[in-house]
Amino acid sequence: MISVVMPVRNAAATLPAALESLFAQTASDFEIVAVDDGSDDSGATRAVLEAYAARDARLRVLARDRGGIVAALNTGLAAARGRYIARMDADDVCRPERLARQAAALDAHPEIGLVSCLAAFGGDPGKARGYRAHLDWANSLRDPEAIRFGIFRESPLPHPSVMFRADLPARHGGYRQGPFPEDYELWLRWLDAGVAMTKVPQPLLVWNDPPGRLSRTDARYDTEAFFRVKAGYLARLLARINPHHPNVLVAGAGRITRRRAAHLLDHGVAISAWLDIDPRKVHCVVGGRPVLPLAETPPPSDCFVLPYVASRGAVESLSGFLERRGFRLGRSYLSAA
Repeated sequence: MISVVMPVRNAAATLPAALESLFAQTASDFEIVAVDDGSDDSGATRAVLEAYAARDARLRVLARDRGGIVAALNTGLAAARGRYIARMDADDVCRPERLARQAAALDAHPEIGLVSCLAAFGGDPGKARGYRAHLDWANSLRDPEAIRFGIFRESPLPHPSVMFRADLPARHGGYRQGPFPEDYELWLRWLDAGVAMTKVPQPLLVWNDPPGRLSRTDARYDTEAFFRVKAGYLARLLARINPHHPNVLVAGAGRITRRRAAHLLDHGVAISAWLDIDPRKVHCVVGGRPVLPLAETPPPSDCFVLPYVASRGAVESLSGFLERRGFRLGRSYLSAA
């Protein structure tokens, strides 16, 4: 029923816990496709994989020369034999009922293409406050609409938490190589194609935060990469839902906000004006566009607003302000940071 695709590289220290958590699943009809992406730790990773494969034939080990995470993921997808694909990383741990509950959700809801779950944070909450805050936010987005509109802030789906139908990569493309986070681009592309995504509302994965994780060390996962890759997909959604397309108002007139929102211009979106509360900016012209006081935001019948301010709590504050003035998420405003 299920193929668990797990790319592995130099993971001998964490692999046993990850594999033990999979072999302890209440579901039994699954395989693990472990793709060893050119580990060079003197055979330690390969020894762990081979020992577990000898113990349980549900583990299939594929070895390849170092090609990177995208190549390893696509190798795993091509070899998978299940009707559902579950993702798992070699440094995370599943709860025993994870695979069974996600497969049951897909069985019960043929309109859903991908199901994630809540995740428990496995890092140091003091040293990794940003990751913990991100996971708390991601866990709050659970139904298809919340995920569809929330994804333009950042990724609401921890990559190793998902399970999806095996035909989706053939229909909409698999992982792509580029200057962007491969999982985020995949979710954006599949959502753009109409794939519905939801979550099992229980914590079924412990999402660990090792210091060497790619999102900490690879430029493809930096903040600016997220803004670049999502701009095109955001523009496509705006063309469908914004009654004033291509015109938008962007909440936030600061330098960083303007730089990030400028990616939309390359995709045909027209920024009519900025909205801000800074008295040094309002009623001025910044970047060739007027800055309107937030308090004078036109009604939703006259504009579509994109809050683009990323500071903690700012989006929630702006969303509350807009909702009180009659704006509705996905119809007259959409948070983009």
